[in-house]
Amino acid sequence: MSTEVIFPPAVVAAMRAQLPAVAEQTVATIVVEVTDYAGAFSGEMGRAISNAVQLALGGFLELATTADGADASRPIGPALEGAYALGRGEARSGRSMDALLAAYRVGARVSWRHMSDTAVAAGLSGASLARFAELVFAYIDQLSASSVAGHTDELETTGRVRRHHRERLGALLLAARPLHDLTAAAERAGWSPPRTLTAVLLPQARARGALALLDARTLQVDDDPPGLDPATGLTVLLVPDAGGGARPGLLRALDGRAAVVGPPRPWSAVAVSYARALRVLELGFAPDEAAPLDTEQRLPDLVLRADEEALADLRAAVLAPLDEVSPAVREKLTATLRSWLLHHGRREQVAAELFVHPQTVRYRMSQLRDLFGDRLDDPRTVLALTVALGARED
Repeated sequence: MSTEVIFPPAVVAAMRAQLPAVAEQTVATIVVEVTDYAGAFSGEMGRAISNAVQLALGGFLELATTADGADASRPIGPALEGAYALGRGEARSGRSMDALLAAYRVGARVSWRHMSDTAVAAGLSGASLARFAELVFAYIDQLSASSVAGHTDELETTGRVRRHHRERLGALLLAARPLHDLTAAAERAGWSPPRTLTAVLLPQARARGALALLDARTLQVDDDPPGLDPATGLTVLLVPDAGGGARPGLLRALDGRAAVVGPPRPWSAVAVSYARALRVLELGFAPDEAAPLDTEQRLPDLVLRADEEALADLRAAVLAPLDEVSPAVREKLTATLRSWLLHHGRREQVAAELFVHPQTVRYRMSQLRDLFGDRLDDPRTVLALTVALGARED
């Protein structure tokens, strides 16, 4: 922007005297034409905006009367800083830049109309008036750009801070910290606690697509979740209110993402959901590429294999009668006994499951009764056998 002197002192003095009135008229017009600001200019806020408008107009007059070779950035520096602060304020208020940019356009029009009338009345020439118009709208462009920069910087800053606080909250939740610590962390993160949270493990590369389909309050924990080997490449999502009737929707959203889904738990106890999902992985179950692994469908396995050594000891004790037969016979009799227990002795169903003739089932059960005797009619023995054989040996 050229900085040649274009206004005689008398013209500058006349325009400067009109600055308060022009600022007041500018604010009044903005209130009418920019509906987002209809209630924003009353009281202290109105005075602050009016002062900002006067600062911008004063900065413009200083710029317009700066001689060639002078530092043109000095007179408009405060105005640009004010515009930058306005942009940041819009971001903090949750508004886009649309309203502020509209306000700049209205302000440019109103200011130009009033100040040009004043300048012409004070003797400004036609040639200088054209140059005046160029300067007005170039100056507004500078203010707009400064406000856009402030708005962008504020969003980036608050976004980083919010992400940091939410990641910290997720880590505290997985560490099962006390409720007062979790509540304070949630407040810092600007995160409204849901009724429940559900832990989901899935490959980090597939998390972004899943997040787009989930509740916006979903937390992601990437920073070394406890008990999760970094070599797995898995990340943890904590999904709000995805229990009960909402669970099928969660599972559909995770289709094709190789996810493991824990149970819903009160939000402050989501570490339990996370531990459940980890335990399923530790037991060797892997998610299907097509459908998520729902831990609610693996509860019997989790219970039966909660203590592998105890389960092995139970098997050894209650299946001891089978030690008298060969390994091949033992395998057939064990499969038959398991099916017989699970099908409550219904021979036809046992035969169908084992792909054998019902007479074969009868023969094998006769062998088992010879080995176990009356113990197959004892409820406590039947319970022990059901538990021992409920989980297949790997």
